[in-house]
Amino acid sequence: MSRRTSLREFQEHLSSRLAGAAQGETTSSLLGAQAGKTLWLLDLSESGEIVPPPPMTSVPLTTPAFSGLANIRGNLYAVTDFPAFLGEAPTPPQAPGARLLLVGVRHGNNAALLVSRLLGLKNPADFSVEPAPPEAPAWNTASLIDKDGCKWRRLDLGALLSDPRFINIVA
Repeated sequence: MSRRTSLREFQEHLSSRLAGAAQGETTSSLLGAQAGKTLWLLDLSESGEIVPPPPMTSVPLTTPAFSGLANIRGNLYAVTDFPAFLGEAPTPPQAPGARLLLVGVRHGNNAALLVSRLLGLKNPADFSVEPAPPEAPAWNTASLIDKDGCKWRRLDLGALLSDPRFINIVA
């Protein structure tokens, strides 16, 4: 099977799972994403659409983590480079594997996260859960360890989208 076919099948499967979640079907899947060196897990029902990064228009006098505005099918999305927001090196939008997660739609805004790459659907049963460190922001709700011993972080999108540091893009 070619890489193109595999990616297409993955996207079709993910789209059907997202559609089921939007219709109220319960799902126990998490979406894995990498932001710089950090592995994140998002509730599939909240993760939104995934698209390759389109050209973005920069906005003057904004924070370095704010990548700019992206036009996706006639709708403007405010794009935050998630690794840069976390204090890591920025993700070039043209980097292989870079994707936009349109995370704000379910929360009433057009916010998007630029991530380094997607890591597919994950089963919560495959992780052991530890509480997030006390210094972790409210949107980092837990630390999870997979069967291979890799550490993941759980991302609460609603809390991230209401975090003043995330909202305030003015430099």
